[in-house]
Amino acid sequence: MAATYRTPAGASLTEALVQEIRQDFPLLAQEVNGHPLAYLDSGATSQNPLQVLDAERNFYLGANSAVHRGAHTLAVEATEAFEEARRTLAGFIGAREEEIVWTSNATEAVNLLTYSLGNASQGLGGPQAAPYALGPGDEIVTTEQEHHANIIPWQVLAARTGATLRYIPVTDQGLIDYEAAQNIIGESTRILAFTHVSNVAGSITDVDYLVSLARKVGALTLLDACQSAPHLPLDLAQLDVDFAVLSAHKMLGPTGIGALYGKAQHLDALPPFLTGGSMITKVTMTEAQWMPAPTKFEAGTQRVSQAVAWAEAIRYLDHLGMENVQAWEAQLGQQLAAGIQEIPGARLIGPAPGQERAGLAAFHLEGVHPHDVGQFLDQTGLAVRVGHHCAQPLHRALGITASTRASSYIYNTPAEIDRFLQELAKVRPYFGYSS
Repeated sequence: MAATYRTPAGASLTEALVQEIRQDFPLLAQEVNGHPLAYLDSGATSQNPLQVLDAERNFYLGANSAVHRGAHTLAVEATEAFEEARRTLAGFIGAREEEIVWTSNATEAVNLLTYSLGNASQGLGGPQAAPYALGPGDEIVTTEQEHHANIIPWQVLAARTGATLRYIPVTDQGLIDYEAAQNIIGESTRILAFTHVSNVAGSITDVDYLVSLARKVGALTLLDACQSAPHLPLDLAQLDVDFAVLSAHKMLGPTGIGALYGKAQHLDALPPFLTGGSMITKVTMTEAQWMPAPTKFEAGTQRVSQAVAWAEAIRYLDHLGMENVQAWEAQLGQQLAAGIQEIPGARLIGPAPGQERAGLAAFHLEGVHPHDVGQFLDQTGLAVRVGHHCAQPLHRALGITASTRASSYIYNTPAEIDRFLQELAKVRPYFGYSS
């Protein structure tokens, strides 16, 4: 059964339409500590509309079965729904369906790639995988802006192979230093991994520029699209990245599922990471032969209901139109940045007001620990994120250990941002600071 939507397809988001959208998210109607909930933590995990919850429930009610393993009616229906979800995600991000590998989350997706590259470096995968082998003298480059999930797996790969891990530093604002990138990405660079949208700075990376630097030296590229896929139009084929990772729970979907995108020629050549059932064509007691990609990377029981629910989340966003989503959140992001900048003692991280940014803003409030900021705001029903946001190197580069982050989505309103800013202005006086 096709889902129904309250809003016209592709209509520009307005406050009135956002109020209609909010009706699809019953969780947002609750009170917290006696105040209406204002959920400003979608950068960590977004909420789910009823359509997504219904899609997963309806799958279990009517089609629950193992995929790719049976000829009975339910197995066929489950497999069709599972593969239709793959096609839906592929279309949403400008990919081909055979270029989508299901994972448990984006972190697993990065690890899948790094371990596959590590296996190739140990001689697994045969001659076709040999060009992907890394060793001493090779360099992996990431940035100081990255989430830990786009740093630590590369550290492990470097340790396994003898390659060197380097990073592009950030500026005083927490932005990627593109001038430094020119000097760091060189003939020894084999892999360049970077984020599309910083989960702390809110900055949008110049993907074309970094990809062009990688192409000049023949390096592979990986794009962390976790903070971009939910919030702006994404065409991976046009961006010409070799790999990308994304996660459902940040884009209205369920937890427990993510995806690795890889250009078909790479996925075909690389050896698998996880092995076992479902990803093989032949097994003897001494050897095994793999299925073609992407199936060879999908060992074991798959995340079928989650894939079905994620596909519905994508249809929900498609109905709204990603250009409209981006425009609405850009407005909220500017409202956040401008308001935070005006608060005495608040240091905004990332682009200054008026410069391009996503719909989130992180900041350091002088004299007050972010956890105290978060608890103060929570008492008024405002849900924000506090801590290092899995980006300790970035915070360390900025001379702070943690920050507070407010992140918006399609269900947030300018009135909620105003309320957040009004309460934030009370925090330092509450802790005894006059200015």
